[in-house]
Amino acid sequence: MDNFQLLTVEQAYKLWQTDNSIVVDIRDRQSFHSAHITGAYHLTNETLNNFITQTDLDTAVMVICYHGHSSQGAAQYLVNTGFETVYSINGGFEVWSREYPHTINSLS
Repeated sequence: MDNFQLLTVEQAYKLWQTDNSIVVDIRDRQSFHSAHITGAYHLTNETLNNFITQTDLDTAVMVICYHGHSSQGAAQYLVNTGFETVYSINGGFEVWSREYPHTINSLS
């Protein structure tokens, strides 16, 4: 794959339910810690190298941000580093948390 692909939250949710993918959340630390998708990896500048070295390049990676814009740049970066299947989730965490609140780990 030369470029990432866009997924709707519905498509991403279906893929998330399988064991064939990982969600990476690129939102800021405070937002991630207050609420995130169960099992999501918090991808930051500090965790990027570990993620790249510890994750199989053939793992499907779904990138999520607040609204689905910043995740596109991060998704393309992961493609450029060698990941074979990378998606950006349209609508981001805002839409996901509204549509699938039962999947969210939250401090509240």
